[in-house]
Amino acid sequence: MTATHDEIRQARIHLAAANRLAVYDDLEEGIDNHFTMRVPGQEDRYLVLPFGLHWSEARASDLIVFNEAGDVLEGKGTLELSALSIHAPLHRITGASVILHTHQTWALALNMLEDNRLLPCSQTAAFLTRSIAYDDEYTGIANSLSEGERLASALGDKKILFMKNHGVLVVGDTVAQAYRRLYKLERASRAQVLAMSTGRPLAVLDEGMVKKVDAPNPRNSHSQAEREALYFAAMMRVLDREMPGYAD
Repeated sequence: MTATHDEIRQARIHLAAANRLAVYDDLEEGIDNHFTMRVPGQEDRYLVLPFGLHWSEARASDLIVFNEAGDVLEGKGTLELSALSIHAPLHRITGASVILHTHQTWALALNMLEDNRLLPCSQTAAFLTRSIAYDDEYTGIANSLSEGERLASALGDKKILFMKNHGVLVVGDTVAQAYRRLYKLERASRAQVLAMSTGRPLAVLDEGMVKKVDAPNPRNSHSQAEREALYFAAMMRVLDREMPGYAD
């Protein structure tokens, strides 16, 4: 399906906004890590911030378009090797429109532990735990497409990948969905690490309660997609006040 100019423009704005939000929410590492999105209506065409720009500088017009061969097809700037190696195969194999990869502090803290599982000890965690896959084999810095293919295999049909000794990545159909998932993951990870630091036993919800919490509720005032869109729209309003310019 061919996308309109407005759809591609919105994709650029949302991805640039997500980069800046990661700074606002303390999920970024300056110029490192990567957020990518498939160009709407195109196969093997992906948007990413060129390497060397700080995420707080991200603008819609800065984003470059690249393919799995590593060619920069639109825009100016450098495509970082690990971005290509991780993201292009993941997009191709999983079909995900959006992939967000970070080394965010609290989720990384869990991934530094021998037992790095996010436990359903809170309502927020209960919404996430059944969507998480675990890659327990750190293989070093990603420098070939085979690493992205390996990570895609580890992710399977899940939406979140915990990468031992490395970080996390999430996939989504929209930037709003993926970013909200990434943000909630960090909040749940932070809460668990803080609870673990007390040295007292964690109160883990049983599987039946996790399924109950995670089940769709037809009585909700808004669908999940509506909640994701409302959340991201609200956060873009925050950016308009605190870190404007992402839509340029």
